[in-house]
Amino acid sequence: MSIVVTGAAGFIGSNIVKALNERGVKEIIAVDNLTKADKFKNLIDCDIVDYLDKQDFIERIQAGHYDGEIDAVFHEGACSDTMESDGRYMMENNYRYSMILLDWCQDQDVQFLYASSAATYGSTAVFKEERQYEGPLNVYGYSKFLFDQIVRQRLAKGASSQIVGFRYFNVYGPRETHKGRMASVAFHHFKQFSAEGKVKLFEASHGYDNGGQMRDFVFVDDVAKVNLFFLDHPEKSGIFNLGSGRSQSFNDVAVATVNGCLRAKDAASPVAPLTLDQLRAQGLLEYIPFPEALKGKYQAFTEADLTRLRAAGYAAPMATVEEGVSRYVAWLEQNV
Repeated sequence: MSIVVTGAAGFIGSNIVKALNERGVKEIIAVDNLTKADKFKNLIDCDIVDYLDKQDFIERIQAGHYDGEIDAVFHEGACSDTMESDGRYMMENNYRYSMILLDWCQDQDVQFLYASSAATYGSTAVFKEERQYEGPLNVYGYSKFLFDQIVRQRLAKGASSQIVGFRYFNVYGPRETHKGRMASVAFHHFKQFSAEGKVKLFEASHGYDNGGQMRDFVFVDDVAKVNLFFLDHPEKSGIFNLGSGRSQSFNDVAVATVNGCLRAKDAASPVAPLTLDQLRAQGLLEYIPFPEALKGKYQAFTEADLTRLRAAGYAAPMATVEEGVSRYVAWLEQNV
């Protein structure tokens, strides 16, 4: 089996490459943009057969270089910066590039599995894969939203091969170190605690006022497993939410992160996990003002409705924040 993974050196892409390797698949063409070269580290422990720059790759497929040679494409490459203000760049990079790749996969009868986003929903309180609940708040969300609409049109007319879109919620886990400010809350909490001995949360994210924010945090291992499930079932197409199916607070992430760090520090003499109140009382957690730049562009609540995903046959449980963050912190202690 020969597989292309775009965004292969990125967060989710590199986890998919590693998951493919773990099942014995090594005929992988990695596609990415290494202008920010640090991402190469995500592929050091992975096996691939070739690497191509994203522009070189799209030019090659348009020229017919890979006709008849590819079985599946995992399209994870995109600009995922929700604060990016250059709409022209966002649409060219996320929407137009995806359209070219979709057309090629349909022409070649190649399985096409791609990254959509929960950002397509905007400020709704209902997270079902239906048009009436969608209203992106930024151009990143719109680029994903528009492509999803095209996919729906193609599927309604009858696609020649599998097309699957995954609306990722708040993904966290190994191999996101390169993402900087766009890395997960769990990663930033780990870095803060390692540097300052405490974790900082925005005031509106705690549970001590009326503005407590809840998000669907999904562990990247679960994301990779769902992607491979659909690879194994080419007869299944559609757009699916990919989250944990539960909403948890930023407090939950902070508590899990700090307890993971404390557990790693005192591995020889483990102590009982601290509660949120204990963390606050000991000064291990504090609250800071919510940034003006994020107001109106930030989803205060997300919770993936997994009805369609479960109906498609994916039955494995999703990790809770407590489970996933604990595993992630253990990985960070060894790798960062």
